[in-house]
Amino acid sequence: MNVWIAIAATAVGCYLVKLLGLLVPAGALERPLVRRLAALLPVALLAALTAQQTFSSGQHLVLDARGAGLAAAAVALMLRAPFLVIVAAAVLVTAGVRAMGG
Repeated sequence: MNVWIAIAATAVGCYLVKLLGLLVPAGALERPLVRRLAALLPVALLAALTAQQTFSSGQHLVLDARGAGLAAAAVALMLRAPFLVIVAAAVLVTAGVRAMGG
């Protein structure tokens, strides 16, 4: 029965969060600062998720082949390579480091 209470509480919480978003006045959303922050939020979230997936294993901080692949992707990005080249560089460097035992 506790599981169903948790499910119901989560559903109510999600509904309230959605409702709060709808209750924000339109004028507040038109401010330049809010627009800029809303545009940057997906980038920050993606960067945080990438860092978490790259440098963690459970509860531990790790530096392994994934970090090398991310570094290769960053270098390719700075060189303004096309997206597929960036992904290929990351995959190849990660695979190479893992093949060498890293």
